[in-house]
Amino acid sequence: MAVSSLRELWRYRGFIRASVQREVQLKYKDSVLGLWWLIGSPLVMILIYTLVFSRIMHSRLPDMDMAYAYSVYLCAGLLQWNLFAEIVGRTQSFVVENANLIKKASFPVISLPVIASLGSLVNFGIIYGLFALFMLSQGLFSLPLLLVYPLVLVVLVAMAFAAGIILAVFNVFFRDIGQLVPLTLQLLFWATPIVYPASILPESAKAWLSWLPLYNLMTLSHQLHLGIAWSLQLLLYPLGLSAGLTVLAMTVYRRLYGDMLDEI
Repeated sequence: MAVSSLRELWRYRGFIRASVQREVQLKYKDSVLGLWWLIGSPLVMILIYTLVFSRIMHSRLPDMDMAYAYSVYLCAGLLQWNLFAEIVGRTQSFVVENANLIKKASFPVISLPVIASLGSLVNFGIIYGLFALFMLSQGLFSLPLLLVYPLVLVVLVAMAFAAGIILAVFNVFFRDIGQLVPLTLQLLFWATPIVYPASILPESAKAWLSWLPLYNLMTLSHQLHLGIAWSLQLLLYPLGLSAGLTVLAMTVYRRLYGDMLDEI
């Protein structure tokens, strides 16, 4: 099934590319500031968290004297988290939101979550581009970051997409899933060291939290962006998890596709 789905997606690559382009253009077409809204929302969030944690709560990174260390830590975590959450959120609702279109579809249905995920990646690319310029200005954009961080993003996107597909299928039969996903994402956000350093956690908590899907990816991302010692072994668990979720997503989607169409 995976090979046939990839072939279908390749056949409709022009449709997918045009749909992503149209989605980005229409989203900001009638707004005065256009794409600046895309930049403004995460920028405001980062500024608020920086003010609260760095200025008010006087959060500091251990053994880091760099002036913008905490801001870099915060940006690296939040931008990555926003990409994950957006892909999961948009993918898990694609069946319910496009029920009428799916019934009449003359194109591979799986292209809908692919389009949504690519749109999220475009948004991330624009924002991360600005962050990369800041990193360059501070002399922090290193060769390991350039070579290894794309692997982190590939694993993260694969994990988010697979999880979203599984949730999308079951959301057809159990509509409460659509309400539980935002709550679960909030719990994962605060359980994962994104706005606070993992060093403040007790060792027992670290042992448990390290099993969370994004814990290792966030840790490796922070290491790469801050230019400190990093370990590629941190990718092993997320890689295995994303592979397992992908197999599960393909199995669930294939076996329940017919029932899903009947239900919607």
